[in-house]
Amino acid sequence: MNSFEHIKNILKEIEEFSDGTDVFKNKIVEAALRLDPKLLSVLMKDERSNSIFFQKVDDIFIFDKIKFQKFISNKEFLPDSFTSFKNKIGLTANGEYLTEAKEVVLDFPYKDCILEGGQTKEDQKRQEIFWNETLASEEIDRLFEPKALINWKKYDENGEHIVEECTINDNLILKGNNLIALHSLTKSHKGKIKLIYIDPPYNTGNDSFQYNDSFNRSTWLTFMKNRLEVAWNLLKSDGTFFIQVDDSEFAYLKVLCDDIFGKENFRETIVLKSSTESGVNAINVKRGERLFKVKEYILFYSKSKSFRFKPFYTKAEFNLNYKYEVINKDGTYTVEDISKKFKEKFTHLDISSTEKDLLTKKAFENYALQNSENIYSLEKNIKKAGEKFKNFALANKSKGIVEAYENSLKKIVLIYDGGVFVPLQERVIIEENKKYFGVLASDLWVDIGTTPSSEGGVKFSNGKKPEKLLQRIIAMTTDANDIVLDYHLGSGTTAAVAHKMGRRYIGIEQMDYGENDSVVRLQNVISGDTTGISKNVNWIGGGNFIYAELAKHNAQYIAKIQAANNGNDIEKIRKSILEDSSRNYKISKTSFEENIPLFEDLTLDQQKIVLINLLDKNELYINYSEIEDQTYNISKEIVKINQQFYNSK
Repeated sequence: MNSFEHIKNILKEIEEFSDGTDVFKNKIVEAALRLDPKLLSVLMKDERSNSIFFQKVDDIFIFDKIKFQKFISNKEFLPDSFTSFKNKIGLTANGEYLTEAKEVVLDFPYKDCILEGGQTKEDQKRQEIFWNETLASEEIDRLFEPKALINWKKYDENGEHIVEECTINDNLILKGNNLIALHSLTKSHKGKIKLIYIDPPYNTGNDSFQYNDSFNRSTWLTFMKNRLEVAWNLLKSDGTFFIQVDDSEFAYLKVLCDDIFGKENFRETIVLKSSTESGVNAINVKRGERLFKVKEYILFYSKSKSFRFKPFYTKAEFNLNYKYEVINKDGTYTVEDISKKFKEKFTHLDISSTEKDLLTKKAFENYALQNSENIYSLEKNIKKAGEKFKNFALANKSKGIVEAYENSLKKIVLIYDGGVFVPLQERVIIEENKKYFGVLASDLWVDIGTTPSSEGGVKFSNGKKPEKLLQRIIAMTTDANDIVLDYHLGSGTTAAVAHKMGRRYIGIEQMDYGENDSVVRLQNVISGDTTGISKNVNWIGGGNFIYAELAKHNAQYIAKIQAANNGNDIEKIRKSILEDSSRNYKISKTSFEENIPLFEDLTLDQQKIVLINLLDKNELYINYSEIEDQTYNISKEIVKINQQFYNSK
């Protein structure tokens, strides 16, 4: 018997790899590649297969899986290629083949990695760090422990103050890496956030996500995935998640979110008109290169399938069917068709019929909106109503009067001429003390408009969102005192609107925007900012918020390395790192010092990369559990505030 037949007979004895007659070639190859213990045990025990596929080195047997794969693939081993159809080949999800799982999954390089994403300036390009390539798994757990918070400040109408007390009820602005900050919040806020809205970098090549590696899309998806997973756990059972993006990564993000949040929790894709058909891009449109980009998307998920948002209306053309004025006087109703009255009002004017129609429509609309509590349309299509209601309406038809009817919701409705009066009052929208006609909202939002440059008292050139947009999202999903979270806070629109609307909020931002920072904007809000939604919500100022920063450890070294301008700066930092116990344990101080000449031959940027690699990335920030370690020199007052924050219920 030749070797091919011999090995085939051995493998036939393994149930997973054979049906007793034929062997399953692909399953065997897959098992060999993952070094399946059962397969290796059988092959090692057989003297003939052992001599072919194993090499003995110092009493250790080394399996040659490449040789074994070629052997199995040889036509002399399995001449009938159709046996491959006995095995399934393809992508898997959760241990099942996709054809069996009936799922679609998004797979990409570094999917299971952690991307720290540590930029401090918007225009800063920084090589990404994938933690599970540099840290053992138990160290990754430590990386995500709650961090100590320092530089506490409280802001109210009287200015800046020292923080003496902090609880979960305080509005909070956190400065530092948003991934680390989110994990810190799991100790104090898990299951307590009602709404998360984020406006992350869109990965357009021109925004703050400037990770120009060869896996740019994979890097962005990893960046998003890390943060979405932990943020989702912060939501209450009736919480919601809104993510705003453009079409650069929208399709990929939707699949990723379905995987993380559950596709059953997907509510809507809202299309937002975010700009107008004008500007410098007109030349590209005229050339036929591309259309104007006027839209963005907002993905809307809820933590529970049973979640219900609060219905709302958006501005629309006035519906002329709202023409009946119904007056109730001592229980007796009078009905007048006011459209006739306004039509007669302009008949004497010597103008065109078109102009008369416009004047009539405008006057009619203004009157109806100003007296909306008495204006109705008459709906006669009541086929879907209950039998009791239909019988009542039918009996009313011949009476010529208005009658009150209590429906199944215990609500009084007015019946007239066999139909039901629909009140205009519930459709009226008030903006800046002016009334507009409204219709129930759709998933196409064209009425928000662009953001005024002066809104909030800060100038933010890269994607400042309109306060009106956040007002709508917050109003439809939250109530007073609910907590709103934005971990890509930017100029602070989410926090500013939440503050004006009486919600609590947490904002996380890593980058420093100076005079256009969210802290500056919130101080403007407290002082009575009159821009944005202020008039709509009668905002006059007041309130307070607390600011704190993640306590840096090795992150301080990174800041110094990035700021270094010459060799002298680099030398000082290098010496300090090599003496610090927080350097990467894999780096030998002695070996590094022996190679100083090689290090000095590198360019300044290359030296910076080397120094960053010297640091233990698990020690970027100080863990809350180590806050009382004398090494960090954190005051008792700050320790006390941290204890209050993390232990508040």
